[in-house]
Amino acid sequence: MSTLLNNAVASLIPTAAPLSNVVLIIGTFSILILVHLLSTRIFSSFKRDVHKKTFRTVSDAASLLSNPDSVLSRDGVKSSIAGYETLFAGAREKVGKTSTTDSIKNREKEYRSMVNSFYDLVTDFYEWGWGQSFHFAPRKKGETFEESIIRAEYYLALRTNIQPDSKVLDIGCGVGGPMRNIQHFTGADITGLTINQYQVNVANQYCEQRGISDKCRVIQGDFQYMTDAFEAESFDA
Repeated sequence: MSTLLNNAVASLIPTAAPLSNVVLIIGTFSILILVHLLSTRIFSSFKRDVHKKTFRTVSDAASLLSNPDSVLSRDGVKSSIAGYETLFAGAREKVGKTSTTDSIKNREKEYRSMVNSFYDLVTDFYEWGWGQSFHFAPRKKGETFEESIIRAEYYLALRTNIQPDSKVLDIGCGVGGPMRNIQHFTGADITGLTINQYQVNVANQYCEQRGISDKCRVIQGDFQYMTDAFEAESFDA
């Protein structure tokens, strides 16, 4: 094998080639191999994992480019950004332009599209920077960021007296990090509500991975119209 490799390399190097040419050829091959390895890592590494941060490194963040969960194509990203910016047209041209009655009424009319466009675009980036719980918490000395998040969620569960037989609703649940942690802590039955279908898809995928989809699920809905989704007095907390 080594003889074949030596012959292959030798065939690429002209007879009596200067040392600089040899170095150039070897350097070029090295760069091509490195590019191949990096591209393979970036475009094949994306895998959501409820048990750890999906995005841990720069290359994991780059794998967003090949995210099979995404609801947006490349063209979809462009149109989503354009649609969002349309609702704030003139903001960069004139102070107060988006504070007019017509501008505000337009956003009120199109708020669902506006919110959906926003979270279609930023959810993965939030998860990369934040983890699965999209909130902050007071951080005590010696705590990691993740430890402070979980402690705050457990404290909330204790203060609201969530019990194993409680029915709980998490309004604006994102990808469901807090509700899964609280379910793990209390054993309660928890339903999450978010207006964004992409977050619904991701959250329920995580619930399946953790094996708690019978006790923890997310549905798509608008918190301003919850009676469309739930009967009165359906939840304890």
